[in-house]
Amino acid sequence: LKAKLTYTKWLEAQTIEELEQQLTNHNDSDLLLLDLNIPGAHGFNTLIHVRNHFPQIPVVIVSAHEDHDTISKAMSYGAAGFVPKSTPVDDIYSAIVAVLSGNIWLPASFEQKQRDNNDKGIADRVASLTQQQYRILMMFAQGMLNKQIAYDLNVSEATIKAHATAIFRKLDVRNRTQAVIAIAQLNLTEAGFKQG
Repeated sequence: LKAKLTYTKWLEAQTIEELEQQLTNHNDSDLLLLDLNIPGAHGFNTLIHVRNHFPQIPVVIVSAHEDHDTISKAMSYGAAGFVPKSTPVDDIYSAIVAVLSGNIWLPASFEQKQRDNNDKGIADRVASLTQQQYRILMMFAQGMLNKQIAYDLNVSEATIKAHATAIFRKLDVRNRTQAVIAIAQLNLTEAGFKQG
C-alpha cells in the first residue's frame, strides 16, 4: 500500500494514547485509518472521540468485522469509510483515494444490501440535513465545485468537504453524483426547504 502512495507521509500509533498524541501533533493530517481493535479502544468510543475532537480529519475504519451492523454503526458515528481487513490492497488504495476526494467508501457487499433498502425514505433522509448541508446539496445539484461553494458561503474548502461527507452519510450515497441523482426525483428547491 505504501508503494502505491509514494508521496505520502505515514504516521503510526500502537495505542490510544499514541493516537491521541499523533493527532494532536499533526491535526492537519488528511486521513486516519483506525483499527477498532487498537489497544485501549472500547467499541466505537475511539471513533466518536476522534470525530468530536478532530472533525477535520476523515476517518476510515479498518476492521476484521465486516457484518452489516458493525459497518452501519461505524458510518452512523461519523466514519467516512469502512475497509474490512480482508480487502485487497488495490481496493484499500481505492478507498483511501475516494475518501481523500471527499467521498464515502464501503464494501461492495454492504452497498448491495443498502441498495435493496434504498428505494424508500430519501425524503426523510433529506429532511435530516441541517440547513447549511441542504444549501450545499443544492449547490452540488447546480454543478458547483467545492471551491466555488466555499467562496459563496465564506467558509474553507475543508469545511465544505466535511459537510459533503456528512451529507453523503445521511443520504446513504458515496459521492455528489449519487446524491444529486437521489434527490432529483424530489424536485427540491432551497426556498422549499423546511427545517425541523
